[in-house]
Amino acid sequence: MTGPAAARPARSRTAPALSIEGLTVGYGGIPAVRDLHAQVGPGEILALLGPNGAGKTTTLLASVGALPILSGTITALGEPVDRRVERNARRGVTLVPDSRGVFHRLPVEDNLRLARRKNSPALDDVLDYFPKLRPLRGRRCGTLSGGEQQMLALAKALLCAPKVLLIDELSLGLSPLAVEELLPRLREIADDQHMAVVLVEQHIGLALSIADSAVVLHHGRAALTGSAAELRERRDRVEAAYFGNLGNAAEGPAEN
Repeated sequence: MTGPAAARPARSRTAPALSIEGLTVGYGGIPAVRDLHAQVGPGEILALLGPNGAGKTTTLLASVGALPILSGTITALGEPVDRRVERNARRGVTLVPDSRGVFHRLPVEDNLRLARRKNSPALDDVLDYFPKLRPLRGRRCGTLSGGEQQMLALAKALLCAPKVLLIDELSLGLSPLAVEELLPRLREIADDQHMAVVLVEQHIGLALSIADSAVVLHHGRAALTGSAAELRERRDRVEAAYFGNLGNAAEGPAEN
């Protein structure tokens, strides 16, 4: 397994799996995200950071076609994302919402069965990433811990054979130990499956330890962007951007 902040081989630059260009999107015609630019390639993880209300979830919803775009473009797997959410999902753009999207009254086994598709990978291969779920397959999902439910949510997503995986608040409500287990596992999945991942996360240090790049959003705008390696070295700038005080931080290598 690849550990946090472990050295990773340089990736050859290929066409991005997800490209966001000049995105302005919101609700009822009122922008919540303005002029956002970001991209993530196959096998890469992009961390979206920022306080509550910064526009992170809005960006994910637009990326799967769940919100109308006011201006700009989102391209996934070589095609523009449109409002047909199911079509985008069939093409391989999968969202794990902050609610986790699991059926609490059903056993783990049934949750997994309902997620399977014709092109799903073998269930045993998926559970290799989450071995703690194997003895829990007969247990009702509502009796699982938060970490176990999040493992199930990720396993269900992998059964959809995603090429672009978007995850909203992976660590929400989880213990620090669960977070420290799940985030490196996500790095392993991205590497093994050559999967593009966009991760919304509140744990800045852990997110940067597994990501390749990051965008810090504040009030719907990109306050800071850069490689995760650069941003790990300049946590003062990351925290300043997070709270909208970037002008008070010393200059560093990352661009805003």
